[in-house]
Amino acid sequence: MEHRQHVIHIWLMLLPALLLLLAFTHWPVASTLFDSFHSTPKGARASAWVGLDNYRVMLDDPVFRKALANNLWFAGVTIPLSIGLALVMALWVNERMAGRALLRMAYFTPTVLPMIAVANIWLFFYTPQYGLLEQISGAMGLPAQNWLGNPTTALGAVTLVAVWKEAGFFMIFYLAALQGMNPSLREAAAIEGASRWTFFRRVQWPLLMPTTVFVLVNAFINGFRMVDHLFVMTRGGPDNASTLLLYYLYEVGFSFWDTAYASAITVVLVAILAGVALLQFFVLDRRVHYQ
Repeated sequence: MEHRQHVIHIWLMLLPALLLLLAFTHWPVASTLFDSFHSTPKGARASAWVGLDNYRVMLDDPVFRKALANNLWFAGVTIPLSIGLALVMALWVNERMAGRALLRMAYFTPTVLPMIAVANIWLFFYTPQYGLLEQISGAMGLPAQNWLGNPTTALGAVTLVAVWKEAGFFMIFYLAALQGMNPSLREAAAIEGASRWTFFRRVQWPLLMPTTVFVLVNAFINGFRMVDHLFVMTRGGPDNASTLLLYYLYEVGFSFWDTAYASAITVVLVAILAGVALLQFFVLDRRVHYQ
């Protein structure tokens, strides 16, 4: 009887969190999946069952294919660059040096800035004729370049903004992991005559793997959800050259008001992120030693 009361008490304690999880996570996912198999209600016409029609339209949609390719390229560049840069910065500011606190603050500052503010800062850099990059290239005698108006450079320009924003955030996790390491490891490596590179490759990097897995999953999620700067900088242009999946989802759902097709795109996006989570749980996480 006492054990049963204890179990009931546990479930009652969990009930508020479970209700919030169901209301704001599982129910929206199930509702979106249901809507993806129906047509968009318009006026007096209710939604009707259309099966896989929305997904067939998606396969034939050139804008969706362009957005997916852009997003894969965006994630494929931002993830390794932001993580690599974060690791380098963390290793640097972990050393004893003059002005270390100021350097840490400078690296972390982009993280605390809203993405809209970051986009406006970089919009000043990229502005044709008057931007900082144009001033520097003009002083060097280089030709003028419309970084955000050129289809070949627009996606790279917004990708650079995302890397600048993300690297400082990931640096904090690496720095915390480095400071949590036993100082005697460095002393033992110095006694053995190990170089700095050998110490990093054989000691620090294996111990940083749990942090790397955590950062990698977050970086991948951010690679598919970071679109704030597109609203300020390019709005997906020119000619959808910088359109990402989440931005296209917003346009379909709130500009074109095709909620059924937007639901189908959402299902694909959630499936991609769920696949990454499963990969992290069943593959990467089991290859990492936490002790």
